[in-house]
Amino acid sequence: MADAPWVTIIGLGEDGLDGLPPASREALTQAEVVMGPPRHLVLVGEVTAEVIEWPVPFADGIATLIGLRGRQVAVLASGDPFWFGAGRAIARALEPGEWRALPGASTFSLVASYLGWPLEDTICLGLHAAPLSRLRRYLAPGARAIVLLRDGAAAAALADYLNEVGFGDSTLHVCAAMGGPREDVTRVSVAQARSGAFDHPVCVALDCAGNGPALPRASGLPDDLFESDGVMTKRAVRALTLSALAPSPGEHLWDLGAGSGTVAVEWNLAHPTCRATCVEVRADRVALIRANAAAFGLDLAVVEEDLADALDGLDRPDAVFVGGGLDRALLDDLKARLAAGTRLVANAVTLESEALLAEAQAELGGDLVRIEMANMIPMGSKRGWKASYPVVQWSVVL
Repeated sequence: MADAPWVTIIGLGEDGLDGLPPASREALTQAEVVMGPPRHLVLVGEVTAEVIEWPVPFADGIATLIGLRGRQVAVLASGDPFWFGAGRAIARALEPGEWRALPGASTFSLVASYLGWPLEDTICLGLHAAPLSRLRRYLAPGARAIVLLRDGAAAAALADYLNEVGFGDSTLHVCAAMGGPREDVTRVSVAQARSGAFDHPVCVALDCAGNGPALPRASGLPDDLFESDGVMTKRAVRALTLSALAPSPGEHLWDLGAGSGTVAVEWNLAHPTCRATCVEVRADRVALIRANAAAFGLDLAVVEEDLADALDGLDRPDAVFVGGGLDRALLDDLKARLAAGTRLVANAVTLESEALLAEAQAELGGDLVRIEMANMIPMGSKRGWKASYPVVQWSVVL
């Protein structure tokens, strides 16, 4: 740990120096080097310190910052640097004692205060570099969200996206330069926003309305929300599978023989910090996994490789689902490879794979469940039941 911080991250608003509290002003005065994007440097005006523009892409500036170690450096960031801001990347690159932060008012706080929206009831997202589909899980009639965007054009793109997913009746408050002399808030419909031109910096406060489907919070999303070649873990079995896998915040899933990736998608949707790695050997199904991940704005790691060769380089999992490719060699490999406490769930539909799971349960314990379902179908003028193939599910904590 460093003796004293040499980096001070200063949260800056659109009101520039006038909005800085005394501690932030003092840190700026004492700095030997001031780093920040051009827009931020303009806001503070002339300084006596050496001035370095933070480059684009943002990651390139980290190496420059580290090269200044030993000098007093002030880094200018927007508002609250640790709410979808620069703070995370800077803190991750330095030791804890090397930096301190002096946050300002966040854009979220400024917009919520302007509109009278309680922040505790408002979704707050930073989508500067993330796909707009990251918003999908939160969209529901009556929901409110404040979304930071990369530039003015992204406001129109957001309106296009809302219209595409069925929330074209929403109201958008397009907010620019909040908290400064150029502050501007424009209330528009989705249709108006789609053809509008907006200045940067910009964020959008969204009052969500429309007939688009909100995503259920329970496991087992409707099958028609996914792209599939027909081979997928269907809704009811998927719900039981997710229940057995029991995702918790921060956990990592291996989805082996992932098919369309539906289990991995729902695992990631369980919490923003959940992550999944899909292993699938077929290129056409890898394409389906990526399409389904993109539709929900998720980052799924996908390994296009045979199961026998794919596992050595993967990060340790907290849970493993075997949806395809089940055989004795894979079960033996997992038994030897996985750490104690790992949750393992495997589904089987053939007699041969059922026998493997029965043997595994006899050896290692856990629960063995046979899932049998039937769906109603028309039979002439009447109705009847059509049975699906039964699924045997083994779940165990190793």
